[in-house]
Amino acid sequence: MTHHAVLDADSHRDLRVRTEASVELGDGVMASLTVPNEFRQVQAHYPILFRRELGQDAFNAMALFGFEPGENLYLDGDRWDARYRPLSMAIQPFLIGRPASGDGPGQVHVDLGHARVAAGGEGVRLFDAAGHATPYLEDIAEKLGALDEGYRASGAFFAALADHDLLEPFTLEVTLDDGAVNALVGFHIIDEAKLRALDADTLGKLHAAGHLMPIFMALASLAQFAPLIERKNRRLGHG
Repeated sequence: MTHHAVLDADSHRDLRVRTEASVELGDGVMASLTVPNEFRQVQAHYPILFRRELGQDAFNAMALFGFEPGENLYLDGDRWDARYRPLSMAIQPFLIGRPASGDGPGQVHVDLGHARVAAGGEGVRLFDAAGHATPYLEDIAEKLGALDEGYRASGAFFAALADHDLLEPFTLEVTLDDGAVNALVGFHIIDEAKLRALDADTLGKLHAAGHLMPIFMALASLAQFAPLIERKNRRLGHG
């Protein structure tokens, strides 16, 4: 059960967070939210797909970790087997909150009910003995800021994709070494043919708005499907 609280040094002086990777700590997911300002880092490790939430018109970008619910092929024991974790995964159990009025700067909130909130002497401290933020908490605050900034900028990015009809439905069937077939449905990708057909003026406007680079990064990320399939086959080979 979630239990969100504004993080502060007085109330949470002794709070610790477990930073290793595991299913029990919330890493057993097939995909996670990603935002355009991190596509460059994400595309080096994961396919980037787009998905419309049920009953909504808006799209989200997702970093793909596996081919079925609960499957994360980047989990290797208590280790995340990639040099970069998407921000939405790296910041857990923290999140950005704002005052009830909606005005003012973001606040660091912590989900005290999250499995990563450690008991006893486990985990990494958030505050030192003097109540100052530890380097770990400073890094989390930076990641939260980047995620918040990226999420707020996503609306304009997806509006640009919609304006130029640059998303197309995507279905993938993967035949594995054991003969099993995994199917991905319900996702979209960048329509490369329509992107190529855009005129120079339109491309210039997309570039000036900062949208062209994440579009290219999303396209480049599709090359990560082959390594992801290899991970799946290795996992099957190990039983």
